[in-house]
Amino acid sequence: MRKVAGVKYILILGDGMADEPVPELGGKTPLEAARTPNLDRMAREGATGMLRTIPDGFDPGSDIANMAVLGYDPAKCYTGRGPLEAMSMGVGLAEDDVAYRCNLVTISCGIMSDFSAGHISSAEGAQLLASLANEIPDVLVRPGISYRNLLVIHHGNGSISTPPHDIVGQPVAPHLPRGGDAGILKKCMEKSREVFADHPVNLARIAAGKPEVTQIWPWSGGKRPALEPFLHKFGKRGGMISAVDLLNGIARCAGMNVITVPGATGYLDTDYNAKAQYALDAIETLDFLYLHIEAPDEAGHMGSVQEKVKAIERVDGVVGKILDGFEGIVAVLPDHPTPIRVKTHTRDPVPFVVRGKGTDETARFTELGALSGKFGLMDATDFLPFLFA
Repeated sequence: MRKVAGVKYILILGDGMADEPVPELGGKTPLEAARTPNLDRMAREGATGMLRTIPDGFDPGSDIANMAVLGYDPAKCYTGRGPLEAMSMGVGLAEDDVAYRCNLVTISCGIMSDFSAGHISSAEGAQLLASLANEIPDVLVRPGISYRNLLVIHHGNGSISTPPHDIVGQPVAPHLPRGGDAGILKKCMEKSREVFADHPVNLARIAAGKPEVTQIWPWSGGKRPALEPFLHKFGKRGGMISAVDLLNGIARCAGMNVITVPGATGYLDTDYNAKAQYALDAIETLDFLYLHIEAPDEAGHMGSVQEKVKAIERVDGVVGKILDGFEGIVAVLPDHPTPIRVKTHTRDPVPFVVRGKGTDETARFTELGALSGKFGLMDATDFLPFLFA
């Protein structure tokens, strides 16, 4: 057990971990069905409550939810997901640049069949985008991790767009970009269809039985944000561990340390043990560590009951390693539900559990159990002030 000077904090964020009762699990939620001895230990040794992570007027995105959990009011700070990911990727934005998250997707017969193009590899994505960049020189295209990439419109005006993971199995025509930059975005999308057709990457994927990447899908554009430095806001040195550009972008905007973990993929196969070990190492020189794990959310988008239960159990393993190796205050929560039934995010409040700020009668960490927790229902922007008090 590591002893640390002063009170320190680790927050473990299981992305999309909350859910609804699932018929295949006998009416239990994945969190209820999973074997979670460490989360349940936290519930017995600590206390629980519910968190409202999506403010009124906002869609239930991970960008909004995680920004709020970190104490930043989206109504005052949020400009779009794209610019946050640009910050993580080290892409400087001019004042009139609009940055969009740019997925590589598979659209079949006008239907969004896969928002991640079969979780295409980063190397394959980079080859496709390099070919596309040659055809749209007035637009900046930057490869990221897997299907998560970036597109920047210079002198942009923004647009109304739809996250591709929200429309899996639906026709895409009603969800194409509208307003502002819509014209140039649609041209880029059309050009990507031309460039990707018969591209060597796609030919190899098809031969291997993998989904074809049919085009790009830009969404959630915005201009460069400005967040109050975390140290100034809370008086604490903060750090972030995540394999997702969005989370790292928020952290960079807030002046937090971004810790890179080898083997962290942002997918089901991430190195859970390495993430926990790096968190324990990082907290020795920090006051607060935000440990983000994407896997439950990915399983929810897939609609896979088995993978979501498995991901939650692996998150529980991370929790166990942290509890055994750290004496400070530990909190665990999702950012939003990603129910198997709908395969996308919902805005329902999520359960949280904290070890180190008193106890209650909760015996298991579940959605239902946390409803009667002693901390009640609070807004996400109040969570860190509550934790640090």
